[in-house]
Amino acid sequence: MAYIKIKLSNNGKKAFQVLMENLKISINEAQKLIDKKRLFCDGILVEEKNEILNGLVELIVYENNPKGVEIVFENEDFAILEKESGILSHPNGRHCKYSLSDEIWHLWGKEACVAHRLDKETSGLILVAKNKKAQIDLKALFEKKLVQKEYLALANGKIEENFIIDKAINLAKNYDDVKTRMQICKEGKQAITEFEILEYFPKINATLLLCKPLTGRQHQIRVHLHYKNHTILGDPLYGLSKEQIESILDEKLTPKERLKLTGALRLCLHSYRLKFQYKNQNFNINSKINIKEIFNNSIK
Repeated sequence: MAYIKIKLSNNGKKAFQVLMENLKISINEAQKLIDKKRLFCDGILVEEKNEILNGLVELIVYENNPKGVEIVFENEDFAILEKESGILSHPNGRHCKYSLSDEIWHLWGKEACVAHRLDKETSGLILVAKNKKAQIDLKALFEKKLVQKEYLALANGKIEENFIIDKAINLAKNYDDVKTRMQICKEGKQAITEFEILEYFPKINATLLLCKPLTGRQHQIRVHLHYKNHTILGDPLYGLSKEQIESILDEKLTPKERLKLTGALRLCLHSYRLKFQYKNQNFNINSKINIKEIFNNSIK
């Protein structure tokens, strides 16, 4: 998704009026664009909605850049997409050139949005609301823990038996740490994950697991497996130093160096199944991707 500047017609009116008249939007929507620092007059950022604009008025807008995405399921209210590893669920700034939002807005318009998020390197099923009403209803299902999510993870080491981890999670308090890294701590929010062994691969000393998060904390599966000393192969955050993490996030490593450091070219975590009830109908949607083959290719 590219951010581009478009010119707006201007007759010496207030900033919010210029936006409302040019874009046919409400005053609240105009205020949001100003708050997001999208409006400029003669190259200077406009920060007040009542500012009188005299000069060249420009607005930073999104320009969709769709590349194609697999739709696993779709009805009038929502769709379930197959997100690839390495793609953001939502743009994270003006320098973001592509995210899943490019596909979503291209297919269903600006009202459509993800009902939950997946980490950039996590692949698999993601639920998309097509309109605001569906967005509210679907997000409420996640908040009330009424969506059963299952993931496949390739974890380091041989795991002998199924297990459950009940350990609270919160952001790392060490300000020298990477700001997005989570940690297990007593003061954190409750996090519970069930793990079921599917297959052990002795050649690479790794175990394929079915992971069922019973709570929805950020990085929950990744943090819990790292706590058990079975870090997910390819994890760019956990089990590494700050310098190593930054070298991955800044894309300074070659694929060979990334493989040697983390055990895989990508995070080997995949959103495999979504189960929920919506409008009195049960949905049980499975990923159609051969993720074992993809994981295998990422460790070579």
